[in-house]
Amino acid sequence: MNEIVRIDNLSFRYMQGLDNALEKVNLGFEKGAVIGITGPAGAGKSTLLSCINGVIPHYMNGDLQGHVLVNNQEVANLTFGQLAPIVGTVFQDVDFQTVSITVEEEVAFGPENIAIDPAEIENRIIHALESTHITTLRRRAISTLSGGQKQRVAIAAVLSTLPDLLLLDEPTSELDPIGTQEVFEAIFELNKTLGMTVIIVSQKVENLIDCDRIIVLSDGKVAFDGQPRKVFMRSQRLAEVGIAIPEVTAFIIALHKKLGQPISTERLPLSIGEAQTTLENILRQYGVLS
Repeated sequence: MNEIVRIDNLSFRYMQGLDNALEKVNLGFEKGAVIGITGPAGAGKSTLLSCINGVIPHYMNGDLQGHVLVNNQEVANLTFGQLAPIVGTVFQDVDFQTVSITVEEEVAFGPENIAIDPAEIENRIIHALESTHITTLRRRAISTLSGGQKQRVAIAAVLSTLPDLLLLDEPTSELDPIGTQEVFEAIFELNKTLGMTVIIVSQKVENLIDCDRIIVLSDGKVAFDGQPRKVFMRSQRLAEVGIAIPEVTAFIIALHKKLGQPISTERLPLSIGEAQTTLENILRQYGVLS
């Protein structure tokens, strides 16, 4: 397997923490994949991203055990300067990572700091702004933007560096449903066109249905790991750790149970369109539709 990230026996406890935020986590992420990570609050999702991008141990101290490798290099042994062209992160608090006054300056900041040619920087600014649908904001001061607009700027600023690995921590928490859909479409398009590996943390599992793989964390441990349909088939056990599957998926599972019909993993609907098709087939089976 061609892995971009390898995590071996990773445990971490914050300086003021009584319990481990992560406990003996073992994971590998394949290059070019889109991986979704979910779990209840306090499950260790953001901590895991911080171990991958080097915030832990370079910025946050604590008791770190185990190994995290990116491109076969130990993260703990790399500087932020060495990690910057490889790993890009959009944090949940976008103000935390904003360093410039205007949108244009913010999106250019990353490429400038890794010595990209000025002409190429211009191309990257244009592409990043177009991908996040904020071209009209290019000359605006960041202080005048809404929370959702700031979130798009933060994503564009990371995209402009074209990292091998893109980490997104609740990347659309300030966006409305249409904005969320547009941003996720842009993220998946970048994965498809550039082969960029993407790891998305989101408590809204509906945002993760198109991922190649979903990992569910609970109490700092990996509770579930697999393709979305296989993970969501275990809806009862997911509920026990505080995760609700997509509503349309839950509806179809409940309907099949009511009818006494089993449903296979391969036929489990994840989207409204898939659920509509499944429901129409059931109605035809009972003669309601012709």
